[in-house]
Amino acid sequence: MADKQPVRALELDLAFLKSKRGLLKIAEMVVLFMAFVCFAVAARPPYIAATCVEFIVTLALVLLYLLKLNKTFTFFFWPLIDVFNSVFAAAFILIISIMALSTYTVQGTLAGGMVSLVAVMLWCVDGFYLFKKITFNQPRGAA
Repeated sequence: MADKQPVRALELDLAFLKSKRGLLKIAEMVVLFMAFVCFAVAARPPYIAATCVEFIVTLALVLLYLLKLNKTFTFFFWPLIDVFNSVFAAAFILIISIMALSTYTVQGTLAGGMVSLVAVMLWCVDGFYLFKKITFNQPRGAA
């Protein structure tokens, strides 16, 4: 008989949720959900889709760090991917917000555009802190 390998359970990194990065990610998700609700009340499908996509990507990154999957999948440099996500999400939602604010006909669109601008600011702060933390001359475990 073959030796049975012990099953490795997923570990939760609850300290991540209390860290600055974790709190920023949770704040991003809360603000995106608020923008989603505003756009849903205004019945604006393109804005609803944009906020949903960014909410799902941010949720995926939170789960990645919470379940410590970034330690398992080491073929990506996750902090750099997170920085790229923050930069591209901020630019994408900034464009969506400007469009929503300039073409609003319903108050929900105006509120969603303003709340989305808050999300853009959170992504800029998140990207800044992550980029400041990344050092390209250290091993992956140290970053």
